[in-house]
Amino acid sequence: MANDIAIIGVGLHPFGRHDHLSAIEMGVQAARLAMADAGVRWPDIQVAYAGSLSVMMPETMNKFLGLTGIPFSKLFNGCATGGNLLLNVINAIRAGTADVGIAIGLDKHPKGAFSSGETMDSTGLPQWYGEAGLAVNPQFFAMKLQRYMHDFGITPRTLTRTAVKAFANGALNPAAWRRTALTAEEIDASRIVCDPLRKYHFCSPSDGAAAAVVCRADIAHRFSGTPIYVRAGEFRTRQGGSFDVQNPSFASRETPGASAAAARAAFTAAGIGPDEIDIVQVQDTEVGHELMHLAELGLCRDGEQEALVHDGVTERGGRLPVNTDGGLLANGEPIGASGLRQIHEICRQLRGVAGPHQVPRALKTGLTHVYGFPGSSCVTILSR
Repeated sequence: MANDIAIIGVGLHPFGRHDHLSAIEMGVQAARLAMADAGVRWPDIQVAYAGSLSVMMPETMNKFLGLTGIPFSKLFNGCATGGNLLLNVINAIRAGTADVGIAIGLDKHPKGAFSSGETMDSTGLPQWYGEAGLAVNPQFFAMKLQRYMHDFGITPRTLTRTAVKAFANGALNPAAWRRTALTAEEIDASRIVCDPLRKYHFCSPSDGAAAAVVCRADIAHRFSGTPIYVRAGEFRTRQGGSFDVQNPSFASRETPGASAAAARAAFTAAGIGPDEIDIVQVQDTEVGHELMHLAELGLCRDGEQEALVHDGVTERGGRLPVNTDGGLLANGEPIGASGLRQIHEICRQLRGVAGPHQVPRALKTGLTHVYGFPGSSCVTILSR
């Protein structure tokens, strides 16, 4: 069924700190931008999905968009939420329950290490506990990355160069939160959190929203939006036998993790191989995630990341540009919106309208990838 679904509109409320706006208000703005991009009105929308960690009932935004009575559902899959929102709208259209739908991701997080308050985190521990790298997530990220670096010859230089790329891309992106390029020296001088990961190797919690309007490909011509076609969209969860938080390198390579399984299924559904992908957005909660996910997705072999980064292959002007909008490092992560930010970026890059951070060559195919704790992944392949 490749190419039977078109994304005809994308919208983004910039990520960052927006104390004067609620998550719902940002979601409404992103939805309106996506609909304007598509050339549709809210009464044209027949099905909607919204996702958020911080908002219990994001579907209540319909009181601002219009009380049209459509099916409007919430789902949440951690950091994989945005990708799965899009897939659920696609599946509703393929099932014949709608011709046009919208996916909306939104979130609003406090400052700090994904805590629930200014002074205490969600476990009741003081805020400094997470800031000092004592929370479970950064400890595990560092442990996993140390093992991967040992096994496959990845050096700290490659971690830092990956962060330099992210902030350089963010500096060119008018919608990015972190718009200051950082040198390798500045990144290496930042505070250590969990060895080998430093402050500027991590993303930060943030606020923001993103949306995408989707329709049957055979009716895309009815709308003014430039269609980008969904070649494949796959969602997988972890399997027994894989150590899937976040990389299966600790367990048998014969049992793929969620990301590897979703990627394999997506390439099969699209009928193309990894070598036919022109641009990529991958989960980069910290720099090690970006490097390891490239291998899990089949875009390189384990250990090849060292040469790819050194040779500039993953930079905006390289053969395989990765996270061209600055990724999570430059944008931060409002969890429910992150995957749809990736869709927004790939669609605009494929259209050739990404602005100052546009890849300087024609692009045909793009891939998005999100990974959610404790083991779910969405991979989407898009094309002009």
